[in-house]
Amino acid sequence: MITGSQKPINEIVQLTEPYKKILILGCGTCVKTCFAGGEDEVAVLASALRLAFKKMAKSIEIEELTIERQCENEFIQCASSGVGKNDAVLSLACGAGVQALAKRFAKAVVLPGVNTTFIGIQESPGIFTEECSGCGNCGLALFGGVCPVTRCAKKLLNGPCGGSQNGVCEVDPNTPCAWHLIIERLTTLGQLSNLKNYIPPKSWNTSLSGGPRKLIREDHII
Repeated sequence: MITGSQKPINEIVQLTEPYKKILILGCGTCVKTCFAGGEDEVAVLASALRLAFKKMAKSIEIEELTIERQCENEFIQCASSGVGKNDAVLSLACGAGVQALAKRFAKAVVLPGVNTTFIGIQESPGIFTEECSGCGNCGLALFGGVCPVTRCAKKLLNGPCGGSQNGVCEVDPNTPCAWHLIIERLTTLGQLSNLKNYIPPKSWNTSLSGGPRKLIREDHII
């Protein structure tokens, strides 16, 4: 999932201060899971903003709404009434959601209330780790399901650097060495022979390095 964290309240106050009527729009999927933008976060932020502006002796109207996803027009449409009634929308979605709203409502001011961080998984309650860089050319089959592009600090494709000790990355002692995990995983699977072949330098044309990407499914185009 896409993870993110809510911007500091002082930054959100600065973003919203020029406006008198604000819609705080939550997103009910990824950012809800990581406690950055679901219904609860919308309610808490709305209360915090009302209190902050009251201390500033500034009058403000805040509307609260959460939709299923801000990255799909089908769900964005549910917010059209609220968007039209307010001076600005404070989106608690990822960056894709903010931009989808801006595309859908060309005349609306859309402000980001969340800092998008990475594609990751929930390790345990409240702890999320980055697992995927969205490089566009997945090689996880070779590495036993552990991604060296994302999880190795040096993005090495042909074995460990030699700097790790006891399975821990030399760059960060709190981070497991990705190649230690890869070798352990391939050993368990009986696929250690995967590493006998040299893997050439990765082409980054399919990643963000090649510019903004587009996914086209011709079988679903109407």
